[in-house]
Amino acid sequence: MTFNGTWKVDRNENYEKFMEEMGVNMVKRKLASHDNLKITLQQTGDKFHLKESSTFRTVEFEFTLGVTFDYSLADGTELTGSWVMEGDMLKGTFTRKDNGKVLITTRKIIGDELVQSYAYEGVEAKRIFKRG
Repeated sequence: MTFNGTWKVDRNENYEKFMEEMGVNMVKRKLASHDNLKITLQQTGDKFHLKESSTFRTVEFEFTLGVTFDYSLADGTELTGSWVMEGDMLKGTFTRKDNGKVLITTRKIIGDELVQSYAYEGVEAKRIFKRG
């Protein structure tokens, strides 16, 4: 499928401001901006196998479109939510377990890049990945 492959982070847009809004402390924000994140996606129908590896951790998990699951961000923030397809875009709607606020994440292929966008409390950010 379109998202299949290994993607390495190439650049960020407004990512530090987004992390600040999420409550990530300054030291972790500085480190996360240079985490060398690599995402490997494998889609089979409505199921996705995902591996995220960075300077800080490697996690592997699976999710099915429309099915709620729990997830922990690298900073320890606990979320619950699900992914759906909206046209050619993956859209994740997640609720923070600690404060009930909503984080929207989208993934879309634009040209030869995977653009992962975040929206939280009025702050938007992007991480752009290239195949690698």
